[in-house]
Amino acid sequence: QVQLVESGGGLVQAGASLRLSCAASGRTFSRYATGWFRQAPGKEREFVAGISMSGYSTLYSDSVKGRFTISRDNAKNTVYLQMNSLKPEDTAVYYCAARTAPFAKISEYEYGYWGQGTQVTVSS
Repeated sequence: QVQLVESGGGLVQAGASLRLSCAASGRTFSRYATGWFRQAPGKEREFVAGISMSGYSTLYSDSVKGRFTISRDNAKNTVYLQMNSLKPEDTAVYYCAARTAPFAKISEYEYGYWGQGTQVTVSS
């Protein structure tokens, strides 16, 4: 079992950058593929980015490809989401999720572990 805690959210202006962190408990975090999802007010939760347990394979939604970068440091039990060129439409609560499998998936139903989320607000 793994527990996830997100951090790094905040209020920024359009065009700025933020780096989110997802810290995991447990010594076997390297056995979990991890994803970032987000949920804006009045909208369904959507996939943002995912990374394999090894870190060599990544996935991105079309809306963030080229602007966001997911990475992980298994020695620190942490996954990161570097967000550049932020837009107002990126405003949402961002969640980290983990699944006991090698590769990340786009569907939220593939993930059994979730953090509490961190708010990202981008002003225009």
